[in-house]
Amino acid sequence: MIAEINECLECRSVGIWDKNETLERIELEALQLERLKKSLLQATKVPFYQQEFAKLNIDVSKDINSLADLRKLPFTTKANMRDNYPLGLLAVPKSELSRFHGSSGTTGKPTFVGYTKNDLELWSDLCARFLYSGGLRKEHVTQVAFGYGLFTGGFGLHYGIEKVGASIIPASSGNTKRQIMLMQDIEAEILICTPSYALTIIDTLREMNIDPSELNLKHAFFGGEQWTEDMRFKIENALNIKCWNNYGLSEIIGPGVSGECEYHTGMHIQEDHFIVECLNPDTLEPVGEGETGELVITTLTKEAMPVVRYRTRDLCKLYYDKCKCGRTTARMGRVIGRSDDMLIIRGVNIFPSQIEEALLRVEGIAPHYLIEVSRPNNTDLLGIKVEMTPELFSDQMREMQKLKEAISREISSIIGIRANIELVAPNTLERFVGKAQRVTDSRNLVD
Repeated sequence: MIAEINECLECRSVGIWDKNETLERIELEALQLERLKKSLLQATKVPFYQQEFAKLNIDVSKDINSLADLRKLPFTTKANMRDNYPLGLLAVPKSELSRFHGSSGTTGKPTFVGYTKNDLELWSDLCARFLYSGGLRKEHVTQVAFGYGLFTGGFGLHYGIEKVGASIIPASSGNTKRQIMLMQDIEAEILICTPSYALTIIDTLREMNIDPSELNLKHAFFGGEQWTEDMRFKIENALNIKCWNNYGLSEIIGPGVSGECEYHTGMHIQEDHFIVECLNPDTLEPVGEGETGELVITTLTKEAMPVVRYRTRDLCKLYYDKCKCGRTTARMGRVIGRSDDMLIIRGVNIFPSQIEEALLRVEGIAPHYLIEVSRPNNTDLLGIKVEMTPELFSDQMREMQKLKEAISREISSIIGIRANIELVAPNTLERFVGKAQRVTDSRNLVD
């Protein structure tokens, strides 16, 4: 035990929270297989998995003898979770649960997730890993501007921060002027929120005539929605901070599945607790390293709700080379979109993140936009409302036309089709305190 503690302390001296993050691949895979077998036995306590394993004639105690055997197992989908609403996927008695969380329920009822006491301890430790790798230390003051409630972001990050030992301002979401007051008065050094809410904070600072340099912010950890590298640069430059990306989802555990290190070469996946696959969403066959595919996740250590091969619908790339930081775990690139959120416009596959990437390359526009898809006269039309910065807002038609043409060219160069651009005045488009809603599709696409 003393040797293990010393090893952990040695890891933390170089910015690594847990020695398991540096296991050699052969050691890691041995640990994964050991934990996979235990987790599958836990899953057999769930009637849904009992039925799914029986359909495939699988005895998990005998038929899973290598990590390659994972592909024998069935997938779990969001629809499966909804079909078992509210708590049909529990592997423990309800009396053993310590917490309930769930998805936002924007497309219907929320997807509930239960946590045992051990699950909560695991969750806080996984959040501590990526927070620590991004520079959070116990001497920091951290402002959490995620909502506290069913959404996993607020509580997950809160307990991860406590695990590291830093102090917390549990500001929750909204009331942006009050958020800024707290940052000023308590001198918060770390901000935690969605990237779109960081943009709202930037706009409000401008309205209040507050120079961001007057704040004590040094780092920000963003999650809860997709964002691009261009968005990172915009926010970092505006607030003079360093921004860190992380990934998680309520169906798996919440934030803590992966997070960035100081080198920003992708988000390190906590592979000692999750097995990840990257599959072609159409064929469900594995894609090669560095190729885009759908992320599929199997939990290895959850007690209350073990999950087998969950199809996240999130599209990204995986990398397995060793990082300069010393971690040996696989890394995932940014989520570029969702296989079920992809827009098909005149036969072209388009992700909102591609449009954001194009927009943020054009000087003179604010990082606020709305994508509008319609189908008048049976022809798909792509329209984009783009907000201008106060500095370049003008009533001169010639200047506005030049800007529209520049935006149109940049978008066309990335997605291959032209869009109808509408420039709107500063502070016209809706601001968000949670996940940004940037797409409206008025087409009737029901077959």
